[in-house]
Amino acid sequence: MFENVQKKLGFGFMRLPMIEKKVDIEETNRMVDLFIEKGFNYFDTAHGYLDGESEKAIKECLTSRYPRDKYVLANKLTDPYFFKAEDIRPFFEEQLKICGVDYFDFYLMHALREENYDKFKKCRAFETAFELKKEGKIKHVGFSFHDRAEFLEKILSENPEVEFVQIQLNYVDFEDAAIQSRKCYEVLRRYNKPVIIMEPVRGGSLVNLPQEASDIFKSLGGGSNASYAIRYAASFDGVFMVLSGMSNLEQVKDNVSYMADFKNITDKEREAIDKVCKIFNSKHLIQCTSCRYCTPGCPKNISIPDLFSCMNAKKLYNNWNSAFYYSIHTRQNGKASDCIECGKCEKVCPQHLAIRELLKDVADTFENKGEIEC
Repeated sequence: MFENVQKKLGFGFMRLPMIEKKVDIEETNRMVDLFIEKGFNYFDTAHGYLDGESEKAIKECLTSRYPRDKYVLANKLTDPYFFKAEDIRPFFEEQLKICGVDYFDFYLMHALREENYDKFKKCRAFETAFELKKEGKIKHVGFSFHDRAEFLEKILSENPEVEFVQIQLNYVDFEDAAIQSRKCYEVLRRYNKPVIIMEPVRGGSLVNLPQEASDIFKSLGGGSNASYAIRYAASFDGVFMVLSGMSNLEQVKDNVSYMADFKNITDKEREAIDKVCKIFNSKHLIQCTSCRYCTPGCPKNISIPDLFSCMNAKKLYNNWNSAFYYSIHTRQNGKASDCIECGKCEKVCPQHLAIRELLKDVADTFENKGEIEC
């Protein structure tokens, strides 16, 4: 579908292994090496990922170690980093410099939604990106999207020249009324736009499944929980790339094992996925993917995704461990009860979560009952 893109699995530099607040370079090098060795070449980053460390890791672990024809690199224009049209080119050039490349293969208007689309329009972001394409500094221009399907159609109708679109799609979100994965996918098919899938395993939540759900996949006789989620996403017509935010070498080994010679999901596997989806939804878990878009702007320094993970663990397992880790994540960061309800987190949440209300539930669970001391 696109030149040089070799296989359907992409390496998202969003959840890399970390040592304190720095990327574990040795482990990431091993991950990159195996990924390329097995014939994969698509890498994805953004300026804000890992508090600015992702692009630096791209240079240290990928672009300084491999010739340019060995990898395909995607990067993004994110709205907090520009305020007027004149800001975009300097920001873009800085991204090239940080990543150590002369051009990006794919460049995306990042996380478009109703709240920020007018800013991209006013600043002529699409026009600038296509000017950069004419100059050879971008190969393909597209956007990633987090909003309703009707708004996706509006963007496509106003920007028919875009070459691809990245959306969230997985078997839990496919019929979700907030995420609208199915409806967004159908819009892209009508507009004949190639599709990139993000969050195929929902930030790991479709890997760490309830036991009864894992048992269903186990009964199929092979394949990890992640394999069914990623292959599900990759099986849709028009999908040319599925991104996986891999965090360790074992995850890379697992993902490349079934994506090297990709095969579509079978009818039997699809039936199992339907059963797993029903079990997953019955747990009423917080649908957080740990993208961490919410944390940089929190005035009380609340590690929101980690606290939601503790809450989900409490619902799944109801043991002391979730309370123990709640105390870990609030040791140097804010507690759920510290929330001042400013709403900054909700404005940037791709999952459209009612974070302020959810934090009240978290506080009630872990703080009002003394469990934080466990």
